[in-house]
This record gives sequence, structure tokens and C-alpha cells, in this order.
Amino acid sequence: MGNSYAGQLKTTRFEEVLHNSIEASLRSNNLVPRPIFSQLYLEAEQQLSSLEAGSRADNEEEEEEEEEEGSESSSPPVSYQMKPPPEGCCTTDGFCQAGKDLRLVSISNEHIEVPSGFLLVGAKSPNLPDHLLVCAVDKRFLPDDNGHNALLGFSGNCVGCGKKGFCYFTEFSNHINLKLTTQPKKQKHLKYYLVRNAQGALTKGSVICWKGAEFRGRQSSSSTCSSTLFQLPESSGLSGSTSSEPLPAANPSAPAGTQQTAAAIDHIPSTAAFSSAVYNGKESPKQQLVKNNLSALTRPSVLGTLTNSGPPKKRHKGWSPESPSSTETWNLQPNPQAPNRIKNDGGSLSSLPHSALVGPASSPMMGSGEPVAVPDNLLKICKAKPVIFKGHGNFPYLCGNINDVIVSPLLYTCYRNSQSLSRAYEQYGASTIQPISEEMQLLLTVYYLVQLASDQVPLIEDLEQIFMRSWRESHLSEIRQYQQPLPQTFPQVSSQIAPVTSAQLPWLAGLAASSCNDSVHIIECSYSLAEGLSEMFKLLIEGKLIKTNYVVIICASRNRAIDSCIVITGKYQARVLSESMLTPSDYQKEVNYQLVTGKVETLGSFFSTLCPEGDIDLLLEKFYQENQGHISSSLSASVNKPTALNGTGAAACTSYEIERHQIRPFQLAVAQKLLSHICSIADSSTQNLDLGSFEKIDFLICVPPSEVTYQQTLFHLWHSGILLELGLEKEHLTKQRVEQYVMKLDAEAQIKFKVFLQNSMQNPHTLFVLIHDHAHWDLMSAMHSLYPQTELSTGLVDRLLNCREVKEAPNIVTLHVTSFPYALQTQHTHISPYNEIHWPSSYSNGVDLYHENKKYFGLSEFIESTLSGHSIPLLRYDSSFEAMVMALGKRFPRLHSAVIRTFVLIQHYSAAMMAVCGLSQMKNYTSVETLEITQNLINSSRQCPSGHGLMVVLRIPCTPLAAVAYERLYNVRERLALEDNFEIILGNPNSGITIGKHFVEQLKVWQKIEEVDWRPQTYLELEGLPCILIFSGMDPQGESLPRSLRYCDLRLINSSSLVRTTLEQELGLAAYFVSSEIHTEKAVVNDVLESDPEKLSSTDNEDEEIATEGSTSEKRSPMKRERSRSHDSASSSLSSKASITAFCSESSPPLIAAGDTAKSPHRVLSNSAEETTNSYERQKQKVDKGAQTAISKHLPPATEQTDMKQNIKSAQISITSSSSSPFSSSSSSSAPTHNSFVLQTSQCSMTKASKQPPIVFLPKLVYDIITSTDSSGLPKSSSLLPYHSVMWASSFRPLMSKMMTCTEQSLYYRQWTVPKPIHMDYNNRNEGRMDTFHPRRLLLSGPPQVCNKKKIGKTGAYLQFLSILSRMLIRLTEVDVYDEEEININIKEESDQYYHQPGDMWPDLETFKKMPFDYTIHDPKYEDASLICSKLQTINSEDRSMSRRQEDMYTHRQTTRMRLSKYAAYNTYHHCEQCHQYMGFNPRYQLYESTLHAFAFSYSMLGEEIQLHFIIPKSKEHHFVFSQPGRQLESMRLPLVTDKSEDYIKSPTFTPTTGRHEHGLFNLYHAMDGASHLHVLVVKEYEMAIYKKYWPNHIMLVLPSIFNSAGVGAAHFLIKELSYHNLELERNRQEELGIKPQDIWPFIVISDDSCVMWNAVEVDCSGDRKSDYTWTERNVSLKQILQHIEATPNVTHYALIGMRKWSSKTNSGEIKEPFSCCHVHDFIMLNVDLTQNVQYNQNRFTCDDIDFNLRVHSAGLLICRFNRFSVMKKQIAVGGQRSFHIKSKVSDTPVSISPAQYICAPDSKHTFLAAPAQLLLEKYLQYHSHRFFPLSLKNYSHPVLSVDCYLNLGPQIAVCYVSSRPHSLNISSSGLTFSGLLLYLCDSFVVASFLKKFHFLKGATLCVICQDRNSLRQTVVRLELEDEWQFRLRDEFQTANAKEDRPLFFLTGRHI
Repeated sequence: MGNSYAGQLKTTRFEEVLHNSIEASLRSNNLVPRPIFSQLYLEAEQQLSSLEAGSRADNEEEEEEEEEEGSESSSPPVSYQMKPPPEGCCTTDGFCQAGKDLRLVSISNEHIEVPSGFLLVGAKSPNLPDHLLVCAVDKRFLPDDNGHNALLGFSGNCVGCGKKGFCYFTEFSNHINLKLTTQPKKQKHLKYYLVRNAQGALTKGSVICWKGAEFRGRQSSSSTCSSTLFQLPESSGLSGSTSSEPLPAANPSAPAGTQQTAAAIDHIPSTAAFSSAVYNGKESPKQQLVKNNLSALTRPSVLGTLTNSGPPKKRHKGWSPESPSSTETWNLQPNPQAPNRIKNDGGSLSSLPHSALVGPASSPMMGSGEPVAVPDNLLKICKAKPVIFKGHGNFPYLCGNINDVIVSPLLYTCYRNSQSLSRAYEQYGASTIQPISEEMQLLLTVYYLVQLASDQVPLIEDLEQIFMRSWRESHLSEIRQYQQPLPQTFPQVSSQIAPVTSAQLPWLAGLAASSCNDSVHIIECSYSLAEGLSEMFKLLIEGKLIKTNYVVIICASRNRAIDSCIVITGKYQARVLSESMLTPSDYQKEVNYQLVTGKVETLGSFFSTLCPEGDIDLLLEKFYQENQGHISSSLSASVNKPTALNGTGAAACTSYEIERHQIRPFQLAVAQKLLSHICSIADSSTQNLDLGSFEKIDFLICVPPSEVTYQQTLFHLWHSGILLELGLEKEHLTKQRVEQYVMKLDAEAQIKFKVFLQNSMQNPHTLFVLIHDHAHWDLMSAMHSLYPQTELSTGLVDRLLNCREVKEAPNIVTLHVTSFPYALQTQHTHISPYNEIHWPSSYSNGVDLYHENKKYFGLSEFIESTLSGHSIPLLRYDSSFEAMVMALGKRFPRLHSAVIRTFVLIQHYSAAMMAVCGLSQMKNYTSVETLEITQNLINSSRQCPSGHGLMVVLRIPCTPLAAVAYERLYNVRERLALEDNFEIILGNPNSGITIGKHFVEQLKVWQKIEEVDWRPQTYLELEGLPCILIFSGMDPQGESLPRSLRYCDLRLINSSSLVRTTLEQELGLAAYFVSSEIHTEKAVVNDVLESDPEKLSSTDNEDEEIATEGSTSEKRSPMKRERSRSHDSASSSLSSKASITAFCSESSPPLIAAGDTAKSPHRVLSNSAEETTNSYERQKQKVDKGAQTAISKHLPPATEQTDMKQNIKSAQISITSSSSSPFSSSSSSSAPTHNSFVLQTSQCSMTKASKQPPIVFLPKLVYDIITSTDSSGLPKSSSLLPYHSVMWASSFRPLMSKMMTCTEQSLYYRQWTVPKPIHMDYNNRNEGRMDTFHPRRLLLSGPPQVCNKKKIGKTGAYLQFLSILSRMLIRLTEVDVYDEEEININIKEESDQYYHQPGDMWPDLETFKKMPFDYTIHDPKYEDASLICSKLQTINSEDRSMSRRQEDMYTHRQTTRMRLSKYAAYNTYHHCEQCHQYMGFNPRYQLYESTLHAFAFSYSMLGEEIQLHFIIPKSKEHHFVFSQPGRQLESMRLPLVTDKSEDYIKSPTFTPTTGRHEHGLFNLYHAMDGASHLHVLVVKEYEMAIYKKYWPNHIMLVLPSIFNSAGVGAAHFLIKELSYHNLELERNRQEELGIKPQDIWPFIVISDDSCVMWNAVEVDCSGDRKSDYTWTERNVSLKQILQHIEATPNVTHYALIGMRKWSSKTNSGEIKEPFSCCHVHDFIMLNVDLTQNVQYNQNRFTCDDIDFNLRVHSAGLLICRFNRFSVMKKQIAVGGQRSFHIKSKVSDTPVSISPAQYICAPDSKHTFLAAPAQLLLEKYLQYHSHRFFPLSLKNYSHPVLSVDCYLNLGPQIAVCYVSSRPHSLNISSSGLTFSGLLLYLCDSFVVASFLKKFHFLKGATLCVICQDRNSLRQTVVRLELEDEWQFRLRDEFQTANAKEDRPLFFLTGRHI
């Protein structure tokens, strides 16, 4: 069971494999060119290597078959049933049956007795994937290092309960509760050796190598490494062979495959130790050599891949190339989603302390074989700790002085990952595609190392890309075959090219390394890596590897897999790599330790030996003594001068402006986007946010624990006025009140946050917005921390913002705000991609979208400035500083480079200040860059009458080093008497700003502050102050910098451990808004270029040129732009004479020659080791060459070659020979004056600084990262690992593209990154939910925008968002209602008689019968309708003019905004808890659970049976009566007239609606005050589904399909007829129950869908006289109004009851009479019993209510309007009448058709219209009736007689309505002469004798309208019209309808 069967081959199978292999090689016709090595050297060995490959692969395959229990591949695994455990024993996973804990995490620190001959191993339980169980196993039953010689059987002990002597693994697995479903096998479940680390804790060691599983394990994937050191420039060497094909990840299989990688376990780089990223941008001469001369040698594609290195062939049995190790592959779940999680079981270094990395003994890769002794004094001799990267195979134990070496598993992990690349092609069945072989991996690694320059550091990510490209190109034909399947006419043969064998590998590697001048050294071993490591240590001690940066040790033989490792011996590379492995806390500890223990004193003493005149401190003291008391230099004299000038007001600088708070277009756009996303959440069907239930906004802003950021946020909050606007605070705000809304994430945060949570729970109707600003700052899980435990704030974000209360609170919305969102965009993020808001682009296709007068200058613009064509590069590095740091690093190997860099930079600043103050000898001890900074800083305040100056930010991340720098610079400044010239500020995140009293007074004067105790609390308030701000803290925490920032010195940032977020936030300090009006002023250099060629490469020119726009011609140029060299200070050191001269005072001696100047740094270090001097000489040669290049790049192209050479020559001559020409760097374009500073008072230097971005100085490594781009032009920094606490999901991922938008980048990171266990999102997995996104969480990302006091950035945007969100909530509680006065009031008959008293509650029936009917229309919506005449009237013609156009009718009606009361009707957007059951969210009923019922009745007028459909929800079925057997709908229940109930509305409410499924006000729950009521929506058939979706719990009455194009008249008609039919049914039904027919309630309510609120007038008649009364109007429930009306005495005697339309202008006269007999509209109670014989006109679209009112009145029925009640109508811009569009029937293109075209002559070729004939008729008559009735125009005393109908003829024509019915009430027509007659669809009641009673004017016109031409003629004959009217043939018309649309026909005539 445990033995190996190596060497026992099945002969038949072997021969088959061998035959196939030979045949494939013979028939191969691959597309990939054969490698040059194969052509020259390998022909003879090809077949041999193929044979070896076949035999080895086959051998392994046979072993696997044995391991697979001999089952056939197609048969499923046999299920295994474990023996049931004994009764009463423990069965908990992770515990033995005795109940003892066996989990490694639990007992790692306990002492465990291990018998002699036993080893501790880790067993994997399928139920505990994240844990190892500790077991003690006899090592005889475990395999040796080669996977062999394990005895069959098992012998083990339980370490929990101590039980011994388990002889069967089955028995043992039962005891430790493995609960297996397959046959227990030790090979499957005993996974790892367990070892003790340096702290004595038990940790996971190496994998147990069962039968060669170690070899296979190396081909499987682990979680990929983070971006770590190994960098290859995109354009050099290996990557130069990139195929132009798109990456294979473009096919959909890539994500599917890479999802599996998260299941990997041995992912090493979980800590920040491996997430460093060092890129190298420039190409060295070596790279050029590799590219040009050895392209074939270095081309990865031509080397092929090893055919025998693939995975097991039986993939269908569960092999996964990306599974953690081959020993686990057999346990993979069939569910492809199962592995989608990260196992963290100790195999990851994230769970180990950092010290485990230092000594190899505690490394997770356990050693094997004989130990290797690390020699003593290795560090002392070699000046660096070698870094050993384990490669392939077994790694030996190290012993001895192991503290002087560092072992890393990073390369091992990379090799394993890169062997899973073919996963993406599995879906194509690409079994022939094998992963890249180990030999090939190692050979490519050697090639990569060979082409690295001496100042470059390798990067793992580059190596991954090389492997991927090599693999892809080697299999190009197969990939194409599977990507583009073509019909194959012959079998596809593998195109594998000759593989590299292990025997050839050392020779090929040596050949590759032979060209690199010993930079890479190859050591070949025969037996094990141990001998190679020993030889390497020996060579190191002997000093034979001085020039070697990399040692590659290879142990290769034909009989087994190769072993390899790579040792980094280069001092620079080893230092960078070792420091990159430190976590942030270890980095701080190390620096602290070196400062506290005094290790840095050696560095200080070394500096003191450099000065020729002794210690610098002595020199300073001497200077101080000489100048004390009589400082008369112009520097200090100019300091106090500005204050005096300000005091008198004589010459104050006007450039200092205090800017008021204003909202920028960008911010408004972002705020609106945020609001839009909030509305989307609220509108979704998930009910996650009920905006309608909130009345106000509250908020809390969380900021990092930086005092400056906190104060800065308070400042913006105070000045935004948002607290007053939201009503959270009253006037006279205090700072203490503002502080309640900003929370610093420190130890006290929990108290403030608790208050916030309590407020949110106590105020459910307040929406709380939790704003997490600078959201990328602390993403640590509350359970893990990389930082020291003393920092209580670490993990606080997770504890607070991710707490259960915040997640579950329905009234808390969380908004994360950051410039660097990448860490919040992982596979486990809480934030939905739909809830991301990205800062908008200012330009789209060249169009300025926001008309912003500020141009953002960020990272891409900084990079752009380094390209040639820009006058001044804004990104620079200081090569002389870097050279000195490198030399000192070799001299002091034990000191951390951060300490060395800081001390060197302090030295440079000190020397520069001394040089500027007159100690000219110090100019040689600083760099040109530092001199420039210091010079401009000290002189800046002298150029402004008010003393404004520049700010220099000196970024020192390590707080102890920042304190040392502050102390030193402060001391130097004091000694030089510059304390009043500029301030030095120590910016510590944990403390406020401290500056001198003198500078405080200056700031108060500039900012016009009169407060006595004022102190600056933000960096923004330091604007104009000349200062050096030492900015400390590991990360910036959102502090904004002022516009006076001129230099951002980032030379001390931690360049060895950078990720994208770190890099971009450091550079974000310099991000800037500049005025977009400023253009690049390249002409300002004037004549300097001609007169002083030396100025070309000087860096002192920058104040004259502003590189904001870039060269547009360059941008269009197809030629590749080259990077300008003028940012390298070494190249400009040739011209340092011109620069340095500027820093000398009047008494300074003439400068030394430029040649000496160039050598000066080398002289400084002349006493260091010999190799240091040599390196500096080489550096100098590079420098000289670089300077020439820089000069030549600024000159025109080849047309001026001769001039160029002369220029270069003259430049060098002028540099070396000219005498001193001192002039200030800030005035370099002015004429030079002799030995004096030039004062430029014309422009304040702060003003100049604020108009251009700052200049940024970077470390060389970081500079190379930033300025390197890949083939797509994407900066290398963008493809770095995005954040420390995330990692790549797979090596096999596509490259990012320069063209990616923010959204695409987000989706990229969401697919390809996963959080580490230390990340707060790590545990955000699917917990039974559909997704892991939090519904109320948003992410706002925008560029870092810190250098502007206007704060054109995210803070202003989210404060504006709060403002408009608050306004929207108020707006949601408000509604626009029509507010119009009643019309035609002047026509109303003023009567002294009042029929009722103002206080009467109900009308008196007898009194009401005496009231005359008011024919006049008073509803303001009918302002454009024809006036109805009731008697002879004289109306002012001007009153009835056409005041509105058709389209103005709705858009320009007068509205007012009203706050919704608690009795309002709502649309579908309202969701509150009380409404849930009403709206259909009742848990008793399923959503949409309703039934469809047909209901038919006959109606004689239509001549057919009408079939209607009811949709009745289950919850509303109690309102209906169903037949018992078949559940057929019989009737709708009606109450009795005598019924009385407070909680019941008797009248069913019908609401006809169209086009308003979202906006119709159908939610009457609040309006009815919770009373039970029956509400029916009347909808058209085609809209049934959409209404049912939005209103699932409402009863629907669906009109027949023939009414789909009908108007509101049809709905009213059917409602009334249905209701009467139902009344008859109910009378019959209840008559059987003994109830009289007249007792059934006969009323229904017909309501418009826009009635929103109802009001009641309360009249107080308590005055002395009856006529005295007062009244008030208030909002009441609809329930109250309906119940009041229903209680009216004798209510069944009224046919129609209505109420007023609300108006704010209602006067007391209108309500003095509480009841009116007049028209009622919008909301009516209809007595269907009384109106049985009065019908609505089913054809009508408009004015059908007026028509019906007139019919009811003429029938002698009573219409009563309750003036005490009024209805408010909401303005709804969609649906209703607007849903009818009149368009041409011929063309679909929307063409405007005027109403004049709505009719035409019969039989004409007029364009027919797709609209109902009735609609065309009504619209035509409304706008063009004067064509039919010319005499009637404005002739109100002679109206048009309209018989039996009211049609709107427009406001300029009056009509007189008469009814032809017998016994009808009509007005007295005696004395009235009519100007026209309108006969519309006359029925049989209209007879000739009836018409002859009326008198017409001569020339009056007649219009007869009929359904067809035949009935038109019949009507003329029947009514004897030709007796009095004259007709002509041409007077016949029709509506513009086609014949099938049944047009209406007109006949017009004149009265004779």
C-alpha cells in the first residue's frame, strides 16, 4: 500500500507510447521555427531525448494507474461506507473519538511526545479543508525523498488521547474522525510533514512525496504569487518575441479555468514580504545586445516545450493542472464551483511570523539530504545577505550561520503556477498541449537573468509572462486549432518541437550565461543541490563572485527530475529583494532597532570624515559664531520686510486669494450619478431601500486617524453649509457640533460609532449615509493584522463598517470613497459592480463635457511630461543621490537602505542650505536637484512683496527617521540663521501642525484672520508659507496639500516593496488642478538657448515653462516618442556650473571647473572600497554619454546634424571654461547680472507655483516603474499587484490594456484578484444568498486631487450628493398639484339668494331641487373648451381668446408644490411597511397569485354581448360571489344603504387608466386611512400584463380588445353599464335573502388616476350675525370624505355627487354656498340606478364628463357638488390623453401632422392617419371648427346649437346644448338666434319638427356628422334639412381614415 513500483513497466503500453512519439516527431510540420540550438547542436540527440521523455512520462503514468486502485478510467469510484463509531464517542470533525483536539492550529504550541522512529505528519480531512490534523506515524511506513521505499501497511499513534498501536490506516482514520467516503489510503490523506519553526511552533512543512507526487505537484498550480521582484522590460529580450495574436484569455474558457486556482493551498506570497514590485524601465546596452544580436537565442518560442513534462494523461479521473498538488487531485469534487475558495491551512506564509522566512530550517519547503553549512562571517565578507530562491526538486537543509542567508519559496511557486497554463484550453479537449517543462522553465529563467542590467532587479511577474508567452507560441498551431475549429481532412498531428533534456540543460544554460560577463554563474551538480550550494558559499568566501549577481545551481540527471535553485549574490539585488520581504511592521521595527541601538552612528561618523574642513557641525557652529548679532545678508534682511509692507499696505501681493466654497461641474455630475444609483437601488424589486419612507438625511464621515485629514474634513464640512441645508443643525454652528459628523478611525471611534448606530435604530424614517473616505486605507480583517498590536485602529473598518448592525439596518447606506479602489474590487467584494461610480472623463471624442476651467494633472500627465517634446519633465530622479546610496549600501550592508537613503538626503539638504548661505565649499556635498529645491525655497519669499513662498514636501514614511530628519534640518536652519526665512514642519499623522509664532502671524495677515488663538490645522492653510513639510507615516491618509506646493521629494519612499495602490497614492500627493487656459510656454526661454547652450540640460529653468498641455503635434505623430533624459541629474551635472553658481552668495569664490564638479561625488567616496570607485567611473562614463544624448534630443532632427555637433561641443566648452555667471534659478530667462541675485518682484513665486504642477523626485527604481510601458502603452505600474492584501487569482490572466475604462479595470480586478486571509473581504463568501454583494453599499472612485484649496474633488462631490439626496427626499414627500383658479367666474350668476347656510353639513333635498343648474364650465382644465350658453349672455370676446396652444395645455398649466400628507394616494414607487400587505407582499399569499374570470352581459345599444374579464387576487376574492360548483364569477358584492361602519367604504371605486402603470396613484391605503374598500383598476387588454406586474394585489377590470384604441368615454361607459348590471344581479341575489331591491347600495366612485390628496373646509359660524363666518382648509382622508357623502340624507335621490378642484386662491365666496348644482369632474360618486337610461358616449376621447353631466341634468336628475370638499390633482407627465399619438398610416417616421389635416374630402388621395376617427373629429373641431361655423367665431350671443351632445368647438365659439328626449329639461331658446347647428350621430329622437322650433341667423352653417355616407343622406332626408339648408357637393368631408378604419363623414350647409 505504501511501496513504490518504479521501474516495473507494462511493455505493451510502453511500446505504444514510444511508437506514437516517434511517429509524431517524423510527421511534425510545426509552424514554430526550430530553435537555433536544435539546428546547431541537438540534431543527434533528438531521438534519444524523445525516447527518454516517453519512457519517463509512461513510467509515471503507470504509477498513477497503480495508485488509482486499478479501476478503469470510465468506471466511477466505489463508494465507501465507514464503520459506525462506538456509542458515546466523539464524532466532531477535527477531534479524535476520545474528544481530544487534533487540529494543527489548536495544538501547534503544545508539547507532543513523539516516540523514537516516529514523525509528526498532517492529515487532511475532507470535512475540514482549512485544517490539518496532527498524527504521529512510523517513518518506515512513509516514503523517502524520492517517493520510494515506504513499507506497506501503517503504524501510527493518536497525539490527542495518546492511544498507540494503530496497525491499519482504516482503523486510524476512523479514530481521528476523517469520515471518508472513499477507501482510506495513507497516500491520499497523509499530506505534509510537520516541523517546528524558530519560535517552536508546529507548522506545515513539505509535502510527503508519495511515489513521485512531489514531481507532479510541481506541475500543478498553487495560488499565484503576488507581483514580486523579477522584472523584464516589455520591449527587451525575451518578451520581444511576443506574438501579435490576442491573448488566449480572450476566449471564454479562461475565466472558467482560472476560477479553480483559488483552491490552491501552498500559496506562499500572502504577506507583504512578497508583494513588492520593482520594475526597470530603461534598456541597458546588454539588453540591446540581446535584442539585436541574440534574438534567436533569447526567443522563448523557439525553444519548444518538454513533451514528457505534462500532467497525468487520465485527466478525466480528476486531474487538475491547477489543483494544489497531485496528492490531492484525486479528492477533487465533481462540482466545478467547489474549489472556488482559498485554503489557508498553514501552507501560506500569511499564517507564519516573518522570522520564519529568515532561516531556511523553518521554511515551509523542508530540506532533504545532507545539510549544507552556511559559512561564518558571510555577511561581513560579502557585504550582503544572499537570497536563495528554491527552484525545482528537493532543497537541502541549511545549518550553521543561517541568519546570513534568506531562503524564499517564491520562484518555486512561480514554476508550479506556470505549469497550469493549459487549463484554459481543456474545454477544447486539448490533451496534446502540455505545460512548459521544468528544463524549459529553468532555461528561460537563465536567459531572463542574463539580460538584466546591473541596476535592475528581477521581477516574478515578468517571468510568469515569459513562461506564458513561450508556452503559447510553442503551441500556436494547437491553440489556433482549438480556437478556430476547421473541418479536418487528415488527422491533426502534434507539432511539438525537440524538447530540452535534463542532460542538455546545464550545457545550454552555461552557453547562455557565457555572454553576460559573469553576471550569471552556472554551477552544475552531479548528485544533489547540496554540493552546488557548498561550492557557491566557497566561491563567495573566496571573493570569486564579486561581479556575479545571480548563481544558478542545477542538479540534473537522466534518471530523475532536475533539482535547481537560484541564489541572488549581487549586493544591490540581494539587498532590494531581502528588504522587500519585510512586512510594514517589520520594516518599522528594523529601522527603529537600528536607530535605538546606535548602529547608524557609524554612518554619521563616516559623513563627518567627508568634509575637508572637519565635521559639518563644527563648520555650522563656526558660521553661526561669525554671523551672530550682525546678520546683514540679503536673505534675512528680506524676511521681515514683507510684514512691514503689509502693515502699511504699501505693496502687498495681490495673488493671495481666499476662495469661497463653490460646486464645480464635475462634482455636480458625480453627485447626480450617486443619486441615480441610490434611486436604482430603491427602484429595484428587491425592496432593499425604501426612499419613500425617509423624511430626512443624516450622515457620518469616517476618515483615517490623521489629525490633519480630520481637521481638513471638518473644514470642508463647515464651509459647505450642508449641515444647515439638511436641517441637522441650526444657525451659529459650533465646531463641537460639526465634530459629531466626522469620525476619526482611532481608539475612540467605537464610542462615536455606537451613538451613530443608536440614532439609526431610533430614527427609522431618517436615511443615514455612512461615508468611508480614503476607503483603501485600512482593509485589514478584524481577525488578522500585519501591523503591531499596539495600533488599535488596525482592522477597525472591518469591525465597524462590516458589523451586523450596519449590514442589516434598512436605513443605512454605506459609501466608500477612494482614489484607489482596486482592493475593494476582488472576487469577494461586498460592492456590486453596478454600484460603482467612477469620476467622469472631462472629454469625450474631443468635446469638453463639463466646461471646466481647471485641467486635472495626474499620474498619466506626469508620465507624459517625461517624454521628449515637453520642455520640463515633472518626474525626475537624482542619479548622483542614487549612486551615493548604492555605494554606501555596499559599505554598510547591515543598515537598512531606508536609513542610508534618509541620512544621505539629510546630508544633501544640509549641505545645500549651507551652500546657499555662502558656504560655497559645501556645494560639492549635495546634488543638483537638492540645490535647486533649496535655492528656490529660500529665495521664493524674496520675490513677493508679501513674503509668499513655496512648499517643499519631503516624504519620509518611517516616523522615527522623519523625526531624525526634522531634528537635523531644524538644527542646521537655526545655525544658518534661516529660522525666519522658511519653516520646517514635521507632519506626523497622529498629531497636529506645529509652526513658529512668526509664521502664524504671517498666515493670519494673509488670510485676514483676527482670531487671537488661531493656529493652522490643515496643510491647506499653509498656502503661501515657505516651508519644508516632512510628511511621515507609512501611507498618506488623505491629507490635501496647498497650491503653493512646488517640489514633492519622494526619494525616500520604500521603493523595494511597492504595489499599485502604494505607488499611485504616493504620486497622488502631487496631483494637481491647473487652469486650463494656461498653455505650454515654450517660447519663454527667449535668447538663452542661443547665448547659453549650457542651459539646455540645466534643470534650473522649470519656473519659466509650464508643461501642462503636452505637445499636440507629438501626440499626433506616428513616430514613437523617446523619453527625455533631462530629468537625470547626472546628465545635467555637466552643466552644474551654471546651476551651482546660482547658489553662491556675493562672497563666494569662483567655481571649480565643471570637470571637477562632475567628479566631486566620486571624490567624496574616494576612501571606500576599490570596486566602489570603479563603479563610479563607469557611472561617470554613462553620465557623460547621457548628457550628450539629452542635448541632442532637444535639437532638431538630421537636417541640422552639423549644427548639433557644434552645439554639443560649444556647450561643453562653455561649461568648462566660462567664469561664474550667477543668476537665480527662478529668473534664468532674465539678463545675468554680475555676482548678485536677481530679484523678480513682477510675479509672486507662489502664484507661479499654483499655475503649474509640482516637480516630483522619485527613487530610480520607482522612476523606472512609472516611466516603463508595455506594448500597449500601459504604464508598468498599472499591471502591478493592486494592493498588499490581495493576490492574483491566476498566473494565466490577460494583460491589462491601456484602453481599459475604469469600469473595465474594475471588472478585471473582480475576476483576477482574490483577497488574502488578512483582507476584510476574505470571508465574504456565498452564505446561502444569490450573491455576496451588499445592496446598500456604493463605491465612488476618482483621481487623487489634493493640491487645491477649492477641493475640486471627491469630498465636495459627496457633500453635494448629500445635498441633492436630501432635496430629493423632500421632493419625494412633495408633489406638484394643479393650482388654478376656476374659470368663467364672471359669467357665473351672482345671486343674493343662498340656499344653504355656510355651516350646513349636507344638502337639504327639497332645497337643492330648487337650485338652478349652472351650465357654465368652471374647471380650469377646460379653459380651451367651448362655453355653454344657458341664456342670452354678453361675454367679453377677449375673455375667450385662444390662450394656449395644444401642446401647452399640460406643460404650462399652473402648479404648486405640496408636501404629501399622511392621507395621500401613492404610485408604485412608494414602499412602506404598512403598505406591504395592501400592495401584495403579504406572506399569506404568493406574489401575483390571482385568477382570471370572465363576466358577460348583453347591451342592446352595442347590438352584441359584452365580455369583460376580471383579474381577482386571492386576497380580494371575498368582495365577489362565485358559483359553488364551477367557481364562476356571479357578481360583485354590494352593501346595503342602511349599512354603517367606521372601517368600511360602501362605494366600489373604479379608476380607468392607461399608460400609467408606474405613475398612476392607485395605492389608496393611506388615503383610505386603512379602511376596507373595493378598488378596481380599469385597463385596456394590451396593458393588462404590465399593470398586473406593478399592482399584483389590485383587482383589474380588463376591457375587451375592441376598446384597445378607445378613449376614456368607453371606459366610463363600460364601468357604468357593468355596475348597473351588477346592481341588478345583486338585487336578485339578495332579494332571495329577503332584502328589498331599493336597499342595495347603488353608488360607485369613478376616480381619475391622478387624484393625490383630498381637503375639507371647516367653517366656523360662531359670529354674531348669520353671515359672519371664518373657514380653514385642511387635508383629510378620502375615507372621511366618502363616509361623509355616503351618510348624506336621501343620498339615493342624487344622481351625481362631486367636489371642487382644489386651488390655493379659493375665496370665501366660493364656499359661502356649501353645495352647488353644476358640473362635476375628476372624482365623482355615480348613482347607477337613477342614471340607468343616461349613458356615457363610448366613442368620446375628450369632454365626455361635460357631455354626461349635461345629459344627466337634461334627464331631470340632481347633480350636487360639495364645495366643502376639494380634490388635489397631481401633474403626471406621462400616460392619459398623451398616450394617443396621431401619425401617418403610410410611413413610420414621426412627422408632425397639423389638426387641419385630420379631415379630407371623400375619395381623395389624402394621406390617411393611424388614429380613431372620433379622435380626429374631436381634435379637428377643437382647433378648426371656425371653418364649419364662420359666423359663430367670437359671436357668443349667437351660439351653435348642439343637439344631444357636447363637442368642444374651441374657446372662441359658444354652444347651446339641447336634448331631443321627451320630457327633458332644456334652456328656454325663445329669443335666441343660433349661428350654427351641429347634428352629431342623431338618433331617432331627433325629428324634423324638433329642429324647426329653433331660429338661425341668415348664413348660419350646419354640420351633420354620421357613421357613413349612406346614413348621412338618410339623415338629411329624414330631418327635411333641404327645406332650410343649402348643400353643395364639395361640402362633404370625412375624417382622414382608411375605409377599414371606419371614418366619420361630415356634410355642411348654409341656412337659406
